[in-house]
Amino acid sequence: MADPVIYLDHQATTPCEPAVVAAMEPWWSDQFANPASRSHRPGLLAAAAVEQARTQIARGLGVEPAGVVFTSGATEANNLALKGLAEAELQAGGQRRHLVALATEHRAVLDPLHYLSRHGFELTLLPVQADGLVDLERLQASLRPDTLLLSTMAANNEIGVLQPLAAIGQLCRARGIRFHCDGAQAIGHIPLQPATLGIDLLSFSGHKLYGPKGIGALWIAPGVQVAPQLHGGGQEQGLRAGSLPVPLIVGLAKALELALNDREARAQRLEALRDRLWQRLAALGGVHRNGAAAPRLAHNLNLWIEGLDGAQLQRALRPVLAVSSGSACSSGQPSHVLQALGLSRQQAAAAIRFGLGRHTTSAEIDAAVAALEHAITEARQL
Repeated sequence: MADPVIYLDHQATTPCEPAVVAAMEPWWSDQFANPASRSHRPGLLAAAAVEQARTQIARGLGVEPAGVVFTSGATEANNLALKGLAEAELQAGGQRRHLVALATEHRAVLDPLHYLSRHGFELTLLPVQADGLVDLERLQASLRPDTLLLSTMAANNEIGVLQPLAAIGQLCRARGIRFHCDGAQAIGHIPLQPATLGIDLLSFSGHKLYGPKGIGALWIAPGVQVAPQLHGGGQEQGLRAGSLPVPLIVGLAKALELALNDREARAQRLEALRDRLWQRLAALGGVHRNGAAAPRLAHNLNLWIEGLDGAQLQRALRPVLAVSSGSACSSGQPSHVLQALGLSRQQAAAAIRFGLGRHTTSAEIDAAVAALEHAITEARQL
């Protein structure tokens, strides 16, 4: 039997923790009622479980539960935030039509913004510096009296850099601009309390923090109006129609609880492993780190290797390592994030993203280094 593949792609998705699976289990079968069915006890129990999870999540984010709206994941949450805010502005007769985001945003943000740009809104996509971080002076200069929204990720899904959220929030707050943050890669991994950072809309997802797939949420600050994007039964205060998936909601709350409990210790351990991986690989020569060394997610390392064909390298590593060349949603295209940093298409195609996880061991890091050393040596001899 072949040795198991070493999984180092935790930014694409994470395994569901056994404690999360256990917390969800009763709500699949024994307690299966619809939380909207308030006329009987099983439905009331399901509704209570949803509200308990909402309160638990809100407590972890330092916000009030009323602002937490459950969605199918961060993509839906981003669409509700961006398109919902724009539509609410139109419905209210507001005149702000300008939207701002970074060129390195996830497609789940860029695509809704491009959609809005085809429907009467003007979009400014700001370049980033070579280290992946925004130039705050350039960002400030891009803001206008008619700017409705600024959107940026807390942590980039490919290169792991952490944008200066507090400074961005301050710029937006001073101008009455709504600040949306895609927190999918950040929640449970770095300290992130939206209300203290000036964030108005925060999107996140369960499967990036050792919870189930198919569940996420959007936090909406008090006073912020968004128009629903799904219409039907009026669930979630009329903002998101559809029967609520009680097991997934319970699992999301449990996953966030566990992630917050071990966040600091996990980050410290994974940063040491990540730095060990980088130092060993950098010693091979011709290996370049993509994105700032800091501030950065502790479990992320993204690099490109001189003179290598990206597809060839991926084929060589596939039997041993589960790593990626970029976003799991990129459809095999060279990363727009890496190209925004100034890499060529060829360089971007020769990039590798390592996403370490809660259960990554030092032995796995050593094995990953050995596999990459072998693949690079063979490729350079051809």
